[in-house]
Amino acid sequence: MNKEYKEYLESLLNWGEKLKQTVQDSELLDDEKMHTLKQVEKWQGNIYELLDQEEADANPERMLDLRAEGENLIQEIQGSSNRESVPYGKHKLPPLPYAYNALEPYISEQIMRLHHTKHHQSYVDGLNKAEEALYTGKKGKDPIKHWLREQAFNGSGHYLHTIFWHNMTPNSKKKPSGEILKQIKKDFGSWNSFKKLFTDAAESVEGNGWAALLWSPRSGKLAIQSFEKHQLFQLPDTIPLLVLDVWEHAYYLQHQNDKASYIKDWWNVVNWDNVNERFNKAKKLKWQLF
Repeated sequence: MNKEYKEYLESLLNWGEKLKQTVQDSELLDDEKMHTLKQVEKWQGNIYELLDQEEADANPERMLDLRAEGENLIQEIQGSSNRESVPYGKHKLPPLPYAYNALEPYISEQIMRLHHTKHHQSYVDGLNKAEEALYTGKKGKDPIKHWLREQAFNGSGHYLHTIFWHNMTPNSKKKPSGEILKQIKKDFGSWNSFKKLFTDAAESVEGNGWAALLWSPRSGKLAIQSFEKHQLFQLPDTIPLLVLDVWEHAYYLQHQNDKASYIKDWWNVVNWDNVNERFNKAKKLKWQLF
């Protein structure tokens, strides 16, 4: 391995250690600290993998990616420390919690890079534009109905993608465990019954849309729903726990028109720890059952 390349990677690792200490000393809530520390450690893990590859050649693009990931982590920490809300029109693209190539071979680096930096970014930009029009008086000559539709489409796209990235991991346990597994068995009968129903829902999406596992505080049960585009056919007063993007841009470069193959691969990268975390927080919200 090139000496300068190795020294640069080691400098990033040292930067990561300082970043973890900054997190420990911050005023973030304990669960936020835990989440952020895990993100930094995953980032460092990617660097260690490169250092272990003694024969690896210097890859300028990969080094830039690693540095950008570290800078995004700093922005995320600063944002969490200093803000209680996102000002209208100031949403930002969240960093991926892993490298662009981390989900291979199930989801390719090319798809992840395009999906995150182009498609998700476009929804962030669209949401910001809609919010500026609706809440800061910049709507121009367009009717309010136009901007409400833009807010619904782009806002749903931004929020669903943010869930989607964290719903996946290169270290998937393949099957759920803990509280979410108990609830799945209670509501669907078995893990296999749930998996088949969710898969069928994803395959049933015509054109662009999503499949989602939801928690319903109104029924005290889990539900499965497909969305058209990002915002149509959603169930109000429910909380998404696990979402699967089945727009063609999520898989076409790798699977072409074989959506079923993409869905089958996706089950190998589901982050059940994240789903469990979302479920444990969601089920605390209880409404009168109807």
